[in-house]
Amino acid sequence: MRLRSRHPPRLPDKSLMPPLPPALQWLYSVQQFGIKPGLSNTRKLLKELQLPGSRQRFLHVAGTNGKGSVCAFMESLLRTAGERTGLFTSPHLISFCERIRCGAAMIPMEEVGQSIESLRPVVASWDPHPTFFELTLMLALDWMDRQGAETIVLETGMGGRLDATNALTPCVSVITPIDLDHQQWLGDTIAAIAAEKAGIIKPGIPVVSAPQHPDAEAVLRAAAEKAGSPLTFVEAPCDLPLGLAGEHQRWNAALAVAAVRAAGIRLTEEALAQGLASVQWPARFQRLRGGRLVVDGAHNPHGAAAAVRTWQQEYGAEKAVVIFGAVAAKDFPSSLAQLADIAAAFVFVSVNSPRAVPAEELLAAAPPGVPASTAASPEDALRAAGDARTLICGSLYLCGEALALLEDGRFEPSAQ
Repeated sequence: MRLRSRHPPRLPDKSLMPPLPPALQWLYSVQQFGIKPGLSNTRKLLKELQLPGSRQRFLHVAGTNGKGSVCAFMESLLRTAGERTGLFTSPHLISFCERIRCGAAMIPMEEVGQSIESLRPVVASWDPHPTFFELTLMLALDWMDRQGAETIVLETGMGGRLDATNALTPCVSVITPIDLDHQQWLGDTIAAIAAEKAGIIKPGIPVVSAPQHPDAEAVLRAAAEKAGSPLTFVEAPCDLPLGLAGEHQRWNAALAVAAVRAAGIRLTEEALAQGLASVQWPARFQRLRGGRLVVDGAHNPHGAAAAVRTWQQEYGAEKAVVIFGAVAAKDFPSSLAQLADIAAAFVFVSVNSPRAVPAEELLAAAPPGVPASTAASPEDALRAAGDARTLICGSLYLCGEALALLEDGRFEPSAQ
């Protein structure tokens, strides 16, 4: 039986939300159409809008964990190698503009508004209507083309086979570690999920993968063989200085280097060192307040295990007050069991999402032996943690809200 929360699901805090331009309000309203896996609408949009640009080439990334970090490493390596880069990722943490970048610059909000106003009449009568993610991808491709971006790193939104990004043909397909996540959409076994991720493999296009669970590895090998695509598994972590903390980031960096090289792009020793060391990617063991506060987007058991290992590498036996929130359909009990190894106490909050798991439900799943409580908001949770070393994790939505609060920023809830 589900517990009734004393803290009802929170509505967006309007004090943290800027007034959105009408065009962006319309784009968010498109989320009512939900998620519609499939490529027909994306292909129709690409044809209608004459995208992508003729100069553009793509490096396509799918997987369960580490996609954002691998994309960040790849873009940084490409940029330091002299490429005119684009980067498409999701979800955003604080501002929609984070999703679309050329070089180190995010798309300006004015450009977002103007592009949406151009798109609206094109799709007004479409049935089925394009989704939020499909339209966002079109905004990205159009702006990147106009900015002259030629080498673009694309992160899948979910899965791979039916993800909108899969309507584009890359010069390399990249697959990060595969684990259980989004089971309601992708399947309830690692093999089934791997089959969806393997859907980004294109005939003759090289594939580079992180080390995988044996079930996932078998699926990837079979898919690559069927497509006639050369497949390489990364065999060792990167040993160069990195801008991101954690042993898992060394594997992410190694995957990024292998992917860039598989795309035929030469990396000098200088570009390699600079590209890896200069990477910054928020909410990936991001340390604030002199390291007293860590924000990490770990949102499933695999990610939680990586966060625990990194915490122990950085802080030894010192434990954390863990501020934790989650959305529905995530295996949060298993994540909490992992985090219990480093938790001095848990403080649970309901994240700013319609899919939030109520704080009291999280409290009911708290591992025994660790003090646990709830808070009405991330601000209250931080207040409860006081000066103790603190880890915020469990959902990228929670991380985004916390970073907006900590940086005195303005928060735009991200549903996808």
